[in-house]
Amino acid sequence: MSTIPAGSVSAGELRRRVRAVEALQAKVREMAAANVLTTREAAVKAARAKDEADIAAREAAAVVLRLFDNDAGLVADLLGVPAEELEREAKPVTAARAKEVTESLRARAERPPRSRRAPRPRAGASPPSHPAFDAPTPVSPPDDGRADAA
Repeated sequence: MSTIPAGSVSAGELRRRVRAVEALQAKVREMAAANVLTTREAAVKAARAKDEADIAAREAAAVVLRLFDNDAGLVADLLGVPAEELEREAKPVTAARAKEVTESLRARAERPPRSRRAPRPRAGASPPSHPAFDAPTPVSPPDDGRADAA
């Protein structure tokens, strides 16, 4: 039921409205198809990331068990994870792969820590305030070697 009387709309106006509705439907279809593609791509990336995380977790379980002489009970107590779960996760990891991961961890531990660079000030930003100039620094009395009696 239209709110506009049928006689007041010209044939050209009806054709224009039909084309507008068809154009809108085509745009909605295109957007839906694009949405499917991007959503599927995101799902594939998420699945890949999950697989990589699962592999890393299994390798980490195998390495920690090797480093603790396969004492699953001790490691389970330390981590708060059931021993059966640790053993199940570590089982598919080969000894050679566990050794590779252990060696990479040792190499990482032997590296000196990275130095942190101070962030660059942005152009137009106010210069950073220096805490030494904001408030006076309390000065403690010189220590003359005597212990306080109080």
